[in-house]
Amino acid sequence: MRVPLSWLREYVDLPETTTGRDVQAKLISAGLEVETVEQLGAGLTGPLVVGKVLTIEELTEFKKPIRFCTVDVGQANGTGEPQEIICGARNFAEGDKVVVALPGAVLPGDFRIAERKTYGRVSRGMICSGDELGMGDDGTHGIIVLPPEHEVGTDATVLLELFDEVLDIAVTPDRGYCLSMRGVARETATAYGLPLRDPALLDVPAPNSYGYPVQIADPIGCDRFTARTVVGLDPEARSPIWLQRRLQKVGMRPISLAVDITNYVMIELGQPLHAYDRSRIDGPIGVRRAAAGEKFTTLDGTARVLDSGDLVITDNRGPIGLAGVMGGANTEIADPVTDPETGIVTGTTEVVIEAAHFDAISIARTARRHKLASEASKRFERGVDPQAAAAAAQRTVDLLVLLAGGTAEAGVTEIAAPSAPHTITMPANHPDKVAGVDYGREIVVRRLQEVGCDVYGQDELVVTVPSWRPDLYVPNDLAEEVIRLEGYENLPSTLPKPPAGRGLTERQRTHRRVGRALAGAGYVEALNYPFIGEQALDHLGLDADDARRRVVKLVNPLSDEEPALRTTLLPGLLGALRRNDSRGSHDLALFETGLVFRPTEGQPGVAVRLGVDRRPSDEEIARVNAVLPAQPRRAAVVLAGAREQAGWWGKGRPSDWADAIEAGRTVAAEAGVELIISADQHAPWHPGRCAAFHVEVDGEKVLVGHAGELHPRVVKAFGLPARACAMEIDLDLLEKANEGPVKAPRISSFPVATQDVALVVAAGVPTAEVEAALAEGAGELLESIRLFDVYTGDQLDEGSKSLAYALKFRAPDRTLTVDEASAARDAAVALAAERTGAVLRGA
Repeated sequence: MRVPLSWLREYVDLPETTTGRDVQAKLISAGLEVETVEQLGAGLTGPLVVGKVLTIEELTEFKKPIRFCTVDVGQANGTGEPQEIICGARNFAEGDKVVVALPGAVLPGDFRIAERKTYGRVSRGMICSGDELGMGDDGTHGIIVLPPEHEVGTDATVLLELFDEVLDIAVTPDRGYCLSMRGVARETATAYGLPLRDPALLDVPAPNSYGYPVQIADPIGCDRFTARTVVGLDPEARSPIWLQRRLQKVGMRPISLAVDITNYVMIELGQPLHAYDRSRIDGPIGVRRAAAGEKFTTLDGTARVLDSGDLVITDNRGPIGLAGVMGGANTEIADPVTDPETGIVTGTTEVVIEAAHFDAISIARTARRHKLASEASKRFERGVDPQAAAAAAQRTVDLLVLLAGGTAEAGVTEIAAPSAPHTITMPANHPDKVAGVDYGREIVVRRLQEVGCDVYGQDELVVTVPSWRPDLYVPNDLAEEVIRLEGYENLPSTLPKPPAGRGLTERQRTHRRVGRALAGAGYVEALNYPFIGEQALDHLGLDADDARRRVVKLVNPLSDEEPALRTTLLPGLLGALRRNDSRGSHDLALFETGLVFRPTEGQPGVAVRLGVDRRPSDEEIARVNAVLPAQPRRAAVVLAGAREQAGWWGKGRPSDWADAIEAGRTVAAEAGVELIISADQHAPWHPGRCAAFHVEVDGEKVLVGHAGELHPRVVKAFGLPARACAMEIDLDLLEKANEGPVKAPRISSFPVATQDVALVVAAGVPTAEVEAALAEGAGELLESIRLFDVYTGDQLDEGSKSLAYALKFRAPDRTLTVDEASAARDAAVALAAERTGAVLRGA
């Protein structure tokens, strides 16, 4: 919201010495975000005067059309003689009044005006356009042609109000009333402790039965509609300079008198209005919901297909306006047209003024649905004062009568749904408790009255909220008003005192340990939005009956392409992997820890809304929890490219399925659990390079995750690098498998006995099965087992592989003999042979 200081002074008697910077500081202290203060006219110096074009000589001997003009500037040039000026613009004629910069003037951008010879003539000044004077967009981008009543030689800087200060305020959604001069003036008056001249305090005639007929079919979508009619308008009437300049200063382009007046009143009072050409309306004006698929062309010339949720203004033919957003092309104010034969000017001479109040949510959804944000919708969706509609309509009528020579008809239409002012009951010391400051009842009451509230009561205050503050709904809102007006900077700085004896839960500690361990293993954390779409599940290659396809859908998603909550972490991580790879980072190892959302069968779909006036009961909390889906905490990693870089130290190594499995082992180790790893087939992994993770919980094996290389179809669907790998594991199940605190490793002072063994097994036998059999067969003396070589080649039969293990044995109370270590090794080999068909290599 752009606020010219000159306009603001009409409502608040600010001291003469007050600058825009001073007002900015005051409003920021009151809680408004004043981003900048623009100095209009900075760098502009005169003489800049009104001139009358006397003669125009067309110079045709040049490549572009040039005009040699003589301009009467009165005594401004010191001689009274016509000023000779060269000009290339063609939107003015002899007899027009224009703005002339005389030699010695400096225009914005340090453009200095001086006498100079050009095109074979001497130019003594410049005829100015609005752009050259820094006036903003006037819709023409040509020479300023002034109304004929202005005196020659008049100071144009005053006439055009070129010097001013404009405050640019970033209005937050809860302060929609500040999208008007009225609202900002109220805040300014409060900040300075000065009285406010409320522009909405007008004498408004009472509603009667003679007004333009209006029929409201949806009183929830439109709870107030005021209509006024003005006839006898002069179609040639133009917006006066002061009106155009005020619109330009707030960032709006002047269009026509009727439209400019509605925009002006909207900026002044915050009430959006619309003017219809009465001759183009067929029958009564109506307000209803659109029929699905109904078509309508808005003022911007775009044909739109309406939704059943859209609120429309209609006549007997159908929609004539998208309520609260934009009017229709079929009833817009007509531009004046001059008949070339008779010279008669025709145009709109009768208008119907609409000042209505629409449901904020409905307007916001319509504007977003049609991607049609307008000045009107921006205000309606933030909350408009419903009581201001009649005053805004009257203000518009008054200006049309004054500036266009119209006559206001006696009929006044006002349809309003019954409503009562909103009241809030609040203890008088509630703001004191919120802020930690002893304000006292007197300050609380005074501050609330300054924002427009009516306050009654002593210890318990009954506060009636003003109609222009729909954001004041609960006691904390009132407390915020008191605190901000008293000054946030005056709040004491105090540190909270947390109770002793509290810290992270075991679940939180596990979560943090896992994150640190993965980061230490070279993974980079990538946080993703918890939203997912059907396309991502298709890319993962999930079967139709896969549990991961049962999702929790959001009522109001951020994106229609991702309307549900994720059931797996992989789509977000794979998307991050693809983006980074496409931007030149090819060696990637990413991880994420977070919640997934898994609905259960028979679970109700909609949560109950709990009040905030008291603590919910245990039954209410149970009902809410019953609706919530299961939210297990997961950890996942994705890898692509090189896992170990090549360099002077040796060759690098690409990441593969084993790295993904090792990431699962790392996570499980931080949770104090040992994984049982086995081969599996599970989407989205490659059927021959997929491992399943199990743990023992109460004596039973429980699946906790998968890891391996992704299926080639998944890699192609997501646009990933070849041979990308992934792992996903359930942290909550790992925590359940941990029977207690992690036990410290047993330390023995006796020497270790190492036995190597090479076993030949079928190529399809999982290494993990062989290792598990060796560990179980070796017994309690086994301290560790490590696979240090895998061999496939000519020395083995086809379809076989050799696995070489290093087994370390140690006893806690003695030095092992060679026979004891050998016996343990033989027992391990025997059990491996029994379970996997392993044969000692060379035997």
